[in-house]
Parts: sequence; structure tokens; C-alpha cells
Amino acid sequence: MIRSELIQIIADENPHLYQRDVERIVNTVFGEITEALARGERVELRGFGAFSVKKRDARTGRNPRTGESVEVEAKAVPFFKTGKLLRDRLNGLEV
Repeated sequence: MIRSELIQIIADENPHLYQRDVERIVNTVFGEITEALARGERVELRGFGAFSVKKRDARTGRNPRTGESVEVEAKAVPFFKTGKLLRDRLNGLEV
């Protein structure tokens, strides 16, 4: 599912809301999650999962084409851990 499909589904299920308002709401939610992660905070959506930021140390990597050693800088990467409710539903355990 892509963002526009999500917006359309929410708009269809809530006919009292204009699609542009639903789009603004969805963009605001994603924007707030992004901003919180950029500040290094953890975002938890109960029953769905938790987003956090993990730090990766600098390391020596290898160029797959040439086999040449390459220095890879330290970086922060987003990490998602599923919640128990989502994990159970994915495994066929209705709650």
C-alpha cells in the first residue's frame, strides 16, 4: 500500500471528511513520526509497533563490483520492531 491508497481508504471510510483534510492528517502523522526519529526519539504505536533509531559504527566495506575496500561512515538508521498484536495477526492468531 502506498500513501495515496491509504489516504483514499481513509477518505472512503469517512465520507464526512474531505479528501484534502485526510491527506493533511496522514501527512501530519508521518511528518511527526519522521521529526521525532530525527530528534533521536522512539515512537511507539500500541498494537502496531515501535520505531527507533539505531547507530551504526564506521566500518570498512567492500565494493561488490571491484572488490576494493571502501570506508563506510558511521550513520543512524531507522529501525522498526513489530508489536505483539501485529505479530500475532500476521501469524494467524486472531486476538
